[in-house]
Amino acid sequence: MPEKIKAILSWSSGKDSAYSLFTILNENRFEVVTLLTTVTESFRRVSMHGVREELLEAQAESLGLPVHKIKIPSPCPNEIYEAKMAEYLKLQKAEGIQHVIFGDLFLEDLRKYREQRLAEIGMSGIFPLWMKNTKQLAEKMMEDRFEAILTCVDLKKLPKKFAGRKFDRTFLTDLPTGIDPCGENGEFHSFVYGGPIFKKRIPVKVGKTVERDGFAFADVLKSAAPPSPVLHAPLD
Repeated sequence: MPEKIKAILSWSSGKDSAYSLFTILNENRFEVVTLLTTVTESFRRVSMHGVREELLEAQAESLGLPVHKIKIPSPCPNEIYEAKMAEYLKLQKAEGIQHVIFGDLFLEDLRKYREQRLAEIGMSGIFPLWMKNTKQLAEKMMEDRFEAILTCVDLKKLPKKFAGRKFDRTFLTDLPTGIDPCGENGEFHSFVYGGPIFKKRIPVKVGKTVERDGFAFADVLKSAAPPSPVLHAPLD
């Protein structure tokens, strides 16, 4: 059996990166050595998603994978973000890692940007979900028992009431026309707390929703309830 290729997985704490990990693990070609996440230092939350660091760490623990946090300021000029990311990836390249896995779906400009930056370091991007039909992909995530909560919505595209909702079939039915079912245009971001890649479901509850800079952020908190095993059986 050929040796697996070592890779880093870009981890947002949301459903797309989680399903990318699920896909990569099923393909059995790559060994994910670490998750890579940007955390806004002043808020101690996953950038854009607004997820608390303690929940990010709970995900990594349940996945059985280390997570490396790139700490960035708020606001973060692009040159600072790029410098911090390049510094870390160059260290990984020196250790023989040449691939970074992303959960991008169809944004050509974003993929091109990632590939250009990685090429400068001598690395390559892997996009396991690229160009999948996002309606079908959203349905498949639910079929495979992934559980997620919307942590952030763009108020120019969705009303505040969507923040804190579960990513489920009722949510998909309620989405306004023109909104991507996976939120690939930035309509919403999520936090995954259960699914077949996790050893244990992460017990969570939804706290207050706040508005900031044109976005509504639902504060997802760890719940006192004991974590339950994640179910692997398919939906009926």
